[in-house]
Amino acid sequence: MSPAATRGTKTEETATEAELSQTVEAAVSRGPASIDVDHSWRLPEWVNSLTDLSDASKRAYANGVRSFVVWAQRASIRGPGQVTRLLLRRYLAYMATRHYARQTVTQRASALRRYFRWLTRRGVLTTDPTASLSARSGESRLPRVLSRGELGVILDQPPARATEVTEAVRLRDDAALELLYGSGLRVSELCGLSVEDVDRRGRWATVWGKGAKQRRVPISEPAAGTVARWLTEGRPAMANPGSPPDALFLNSRGRRLGPRDVRRILDRRSPSPTHPHALRHSFATHMLDGGADLRVVQELLGHASVRTTQVYTHVSKERLLAVYELSHPRA
Repeated sequence: MSPAATRGTKTEETATEAELSQTVEAAVSRGPASIDVDHSWRLPEWVNSLTDLSDASKRAYANGVRSFVVWAQRASIRGPGQVTRLLLRRYLAYMATRHYARQTVTQRASALRRYFRWLTRRGVLTTDPTASLSARSGESRLPRVLSRGELGVILDQPPARATEVTEAVRLRDDAALELLYGSGLRVSELCGLSVEDVDRRGRWATVWGKGAKQRRVPISEPAAGTVARWLTEGRPAMANPGSPPDALFLNSRGRRLGPRDVRRILDRRSPSPTHPHALRHSFATHMLDGGADLRVVQELLGHASVRTTQVYTHVSKERLLAVYELSHPRA
């Protein structure tokens, strides 16, 4: 193809993309967010096929694809057969211009790839429009690591507002936070724990991670002690006839502890705004700071790929450099 022809093709594609962008933007500005998803998209059937994912991951994938479908339907796209790679690129660009979090864009792109691959395998589509589609990575944000002073307040010296709770609630909060930091658990893993999953004598816990994968993790001595006190003194006081007998942690209504409940615990205990996942980040970084092998930390965190764990080596290097610059007279 001649250079002039190539320029013409690119110009035509740019014009088509601009026209599509204007059409989509105009459509988005019109309708409400509650547009019904047409049955031709076959979303329930696809979600039911995600047997290797946890319930939380299924919801995240389903919400991600449904958000795209609602967006596409506003632009008069009535089924997956009308979706093109150009449309998908416009959707990713739309999220970027609306300042969606990088993790959200990446997760939705992953969900769309899996959804359209499924449609292609089922013969609904002849070609997969997500082939070679990738979300722009943008700048990677390093996870926030809590200082030892912050952890000391959260775990040992909670502020006054956190002490204005019942003894049973305080025992539960102590045990939950010690497990989150001491074993690097995800919040969903903590909430899913059963009483029999925790071996207090051997100091091990069996958890179910992403993709319904099971792993055993060690628990710290403080965690084992707080869990023992919670089970003997706190849990009986918070349980009621409707409480699940196997749930390790209960909320104030006697039901299994949920992610929102954990967020409230940390809101009470933390001296500054933070997120429960910061305890997991801190666990991984402090392990590496202390000389732990990267593969060991990967196993403890339940990461499928060591590349996911490597982000914590970057955090450790950042912290090492900061200490060096503050401490060395010629840094």
